[in-house]
Amino acid sequence: MRITLLILILFLSSFMGCASTQERLLDSDTSQVQIRSIETRAFDITDKEKTLRTVIATLQDLGFVIDKADETLGTVSATKLNNYSLRMTVTVRPRGETQMLVRANAQYNTKPVTDPQTYQSFFASLEKAMFLTANQVD
Repeated sequence: MRITLLILILFLSSFMGCASTQERLLDSDTSQVQIRSIETRAFDITDKEKTLRTVIATLQDLGFVIDKADETLGTVSATKLNNYSLRMTVTVRPRGETQMLVRANAQYNTKPVTDPQTYQSFFASLEKAMFLTANQVD
C-alpha cells in the first residue's frame, strides 16, 4: 500500500513539474515574439548588398568594430568596447519583391539585450543612413 502511494505521489509530482515547465516555455515564446518585433524592421529597398553596406557604415558610426561580414548569408557581426562588451549581429534578408528585412540582435557581455531603446537607437540611425544612401547624399 505504501509503495503504491509513493509511486502515485512521484507520478503526480513529475506531471506537475511538466506542466510548470510547459507554462514557462509558453511564456518564453510570447516574450520571444515581442523581442523579435523590437529587433526587426522592413525597408523599401531591394538591393541586399547596398543594405549590408549601409548596416556596416551605421554600426561603425555608432562606434562598433566590424568582426565579420558575410554577403552570402546577409549577416554582419560587430563589437563595441567602451568599458563594456556590446556585441550586435545584424541579418538582412529579402521580404517579398520590394523590401529587405533587417533584424538586429544585441548581447551585453553574454546576456541578450531586451531593452527596446537599444534597438530603436540603432534603427533610427540606420533609417537616416538608408535615406541618405537612397538619395545619394554623402
